[in-house]
Formats: sequence, C-alpha cells, structure tokens
Amino acid sequence: MTVINSGAAPRHTAGALRRLEAAGSTPTTVEVAAYVSAMTVHCPFLGPSVDRGMTRWTVYETATADLHAVESEVFHVGVEAAETIRRRMREPGGALACECVVLLGSDVDHRAATAWPYWALRNLYAPLGVLLGKFYAGHTETDSFGTVIPPAPFSFIPVRAAVKQRDPCFLNSTPEVARALSAADDDGRNVFETLPCDWTEIKKWARTQT
Repeated sequence: MTVINSGAAPRHTAGALRRLEAAGSTPTTVEVAAYVSAMTVHCPFLGPSVDRGMTRWTVYETATADLHAVESEVFHVGVEAAETIRRRMREPGGALACECVVLLGSDVDHRAATAWPYWALRNLYAPLGVLLGKFYAGHTETDSFGTVIPPAPFSFIPVRAAVKQRDPCFLNSTPEVARALSAADDDGRNVFETLPCDWTEIKKWARTQT
C-alpha cells in the first residue's frame, strides 16, 4: 500500500476519502453562501474571515464503509488543514485564517467517523493556537449563548486560528483544551515528534486525553 506523506504524518489508508474539490473560498460542489450568511450572526469571526477571502473549503467524499479507514483519513486531512493554518497564521491577516474540511457521502455515519479524529486534533493543536469545531448535516446546534443556530447543510470540520482572549471562555466542557488554548504558542514543533503516526495508536492516545 502506498504511504503518502501529509507533511506531518504518513497516511496508510489513502483512498478512504475522495477529494472532490481542492481548497478554495468559493466551492462549487457544495452551496455555502446562504449557510455562511446565516452563521455570521452567531460567529463574529466568520464574517470578517469570509469578507477577506480567508475562509477556504476542501470537499471530500467517503469511498468506503470501513469506519476505521475513514477515521484515519479524516484525521490526516485534518492534520493537513491544521498545518496549513499554522502557515497561514504567519501571513498578513492570518488571524482570520480558516480551513473547512467538508465530508460528503453516506458510506459511514459522519458523527462516528469524525468524533475521535476531531478530539485527537483538538488536543494536538490547541497548544499551538489552532482551534477546531465540528458540524453535522441537518443537526441542530446551539451557540455559546444557547441560541439555536441554522443546521449545517453538510458535515464539516472548521479549522481556524484561535482567538486566545475569547475562545477559551466558550470551552467549559473541555477545560484542559481551554487552558492549552489560553497559553498557546506555536514554537514550530512537529506534533508527531513523540506520537506514533499510526491511527490506531493515535486513537488510543486520544482516549487518554480528558
């Protein structure tokens, strides 16, 4: 099996996801305009980011019903998005950088396929000032004030530059992540320097993070 280097960790399950569209601010495979417009009321970061062309969308589709393989690929495309944010944060206007990883397809349950990759990524990158979220197609969410927000038209993981003075206040359910984010400093580290690259081992590690 071919091993693909993501820039941070090798990928052993390439093929579990098909990339339908590379990163861009105006995707054509999914309709984002109406949803983004409705969401700007609930996310003060989103409007300025979109207005300046700093929010980008990469669209993937599941290509197998193998949950483990899809989890692994979701994790690795998440790593690619997070590493891209690390680079973009150093550019002019980088504080508004956001990479959205869209997941389409009905081969596996999106909630199951993203839960552990999301948690592993959040713990890996919070100390570096990178924040992740998750939204599922058709699922009703509430914002930090308890207000119902529009259901997402598709499942996606937004990966963005954290706002250290603000974001930790909304992470009451994950105090360790909040503390890491409050003290975040990207020192240029390789997040996999002391962590095995195999998804099975990463998932075991993620289970130890509380």
